[in-house]
Amino acid sequence: MARRRQIYEGRAKILFEGPEAGTLVQHFKDDASSSDSPKKGVITGKGVLNNRISEYLMLRINEIGIPTHFVRRLNMREQLVREVEMIPVQVIVRNLAAGSFSERFGIPEGTALPRSIIEYCYKSDELGDPHVSEEHITAFEWATSQDMDDIVSMSLRINDFLTGLFLGIGIRLVDLRLEYGRLWEGEQMRIVLADEISPDSCRLWDIKTNEKMDKDRFRRDLGNVEDGYQEVARRLGILPEGGPRDMKGPEVMQ
Repeated sequence: MARRRQIYEGRAKILFEGPEAGTLVQHFKDDASSSDSPKKGVITGKGVLNNRISEYLMLRINEIGIPTHFVRRLNMREQLVREVEMIPVQVIVRNLAAGSFSERFGIPEGTALPRSIIEYCYKSDELGDPHVSEEHITAFEWATSQDMDDIVSMSLRINDFLTGLFLGIGIRLVDLRLEYGRLWEGEQMRIVLADEISPDSCRLWDIKTNEKMDKDRFRRDLGNVEDGYQEVARRLGILPEGGPRDMKGPEVMQ
């Protein structure tokens, strides 16, 4: 198996040096954790499912004219992505009250919001991804006002598109977390969607039963965590034949 230099390791993914300049290999792990609690664990097959789900959704989003870092899937756990300069901000689009939003505002979980609400978090494991405003983002020069205009526009379009896509398969998109990066092509720069879109980064509820089909099953000890991820993949029509199988990533070069 090819030996590649590890660039970065996060809670759910590892980035390796890509086969060509300007590319990275994104490896999806089974590890699970929560940014708002010390809880950690493993969800068997999660990496395989998230790889397939994110591939499918990134391709669909690209079809509506929104640029992404995704190039192609390489194997069951890995995909080739363009190397981008990540903006250290998580963009959260909320359609229904849930999770910390319900707690902060005292709104019952599942309450439909008057319109989609965008919130921002500074991406920092050490600080627990604190909520920030656009004023913080521009003042600390994490992104410019023009960058933020592009990010807000793309985020709302992605949310509208995915809301309809999931609605068609009986799933309610409660909220989603998006990340963006700067893709440099010579002297030209453009903002592109990066990271992943999966049940790790979205709240997905069954429309009829409100059953949770995302990482909240892990966060809240609801059990059958793998089943939720598999059901999302099944409804999207992309569940790997024979179910998720284990596949190790490339060896880390010391």
